Amino acid sequence: MGWGWGFVQPDALNHVGNAGLERDLVVLGGDRDSQAISSDFVRAAHEEEEEEVFDHCFSMKEMEEDHFEAHIRGVAAHLLDNFGDHSFMISNFGIRDEESPIYHILSEYGMTVLDYPGHYEGCWPILAFMLAALLIYLGQYSDEQKTLDMLYKQSPVELLEMFSPLNPMPSQLRYLRYVSMRNVVPEWPPADRALTLDSVILRMVPDFHGQGGFRPIFRIYGPDPLMPTDQTPKVLFWTPKRSNVVRFYSQADELVKINLQCHVQGDVVLECINLYEDLDREDMVFRIMFNTGFIRSNILMLNRDQIDILWNTQDQFPKDFRAEASVLYQVAN
Repeated sequence: MGWGWGFVQPDALNHVGNAGLERDLVVLGGDRDSQAISSDFVRAAHEEEEEEVFDHCFSMKEMEEDHFEAHIRGVAAHLLDNFGDHSFMISNFGIRDEESPIYHILSEYGMTVLDYPGHYEGCWPILAFMLAALLIYLGQYSDEQKTLDMLYKQSPVELLEMFSPLNPMPSQLRYLRYVSMRNVVPEWPPADRALTLDSVILRMVPDFHGQGGFRPIFRIYGPDPLMPTDQTPKVLFWTPKRSNVVRFYSQADELVKINLQCHVQGDVVLECINLYEDLDREDMVFRIMFNTGFIRSNILMLNRDQIDILWNTQDQFPKDFRAEASVLYQVAN
């Protein structure tokens, strides 16, 4: 399946007058195997019914080449009829190596087309998150959960599971709440503060593979606080698989504390992984993503609904499961 189309009309979303404003339409496009916009889509957009716009975004069926060209030309004609005084930019999430035919078709209508490289294939979870963040940032929606659900409902749930082995929504909701704080906190976004992840405490042990427990190791990713000019994510911490700190914890162990002592700053990804008895094979237990600038206490406390886990593993976590990341604040020199 190629990418479908989304729709953003900045001046309509801002609910401001048209006088003196430069008007733009940003259209997120897809290859011909994604049956994108219909006439209903354009009419819904013209009526500024944002909730209906997304109901015409996706199709699992592939179009014939001739039908595809006629379809795109029809879409362009409808857009120009309804929004003739706007400028257009089309971001095409195609999956082919060659230049997309959308470029050749829409350039005839004076529309700018950006062809994204093929490695963006499968990034529907990121696109849904970006659209949700935009709607919340512009103040069109305030409920983070409902906004994200509204977007994900525009495609089959199997599509999300195919693109992401872990459910990404808990961490995405955390970041959407960061966006919602822009009108609440005096400084937004806050400066990335340097912290030390001191330890992780797990209250109630999950059961992996029917062993009555698990053998956890941890990996932490993010920019290196000691290299402020290089923001490339790196592996900041990993538990050596054959160290004496690696051991099996049973569900009789109601509390597990793992020392980390890892310096972090900015966007951080913490992974907890179950290591098999052969100390080679492994499975993801959970993932946590957060930004250090939004940490306001010494403990980041999360329940099983607030961590990213594999789609079919929720029953392996006790209902009262908690993951607590203990942080220490670093004092700047």
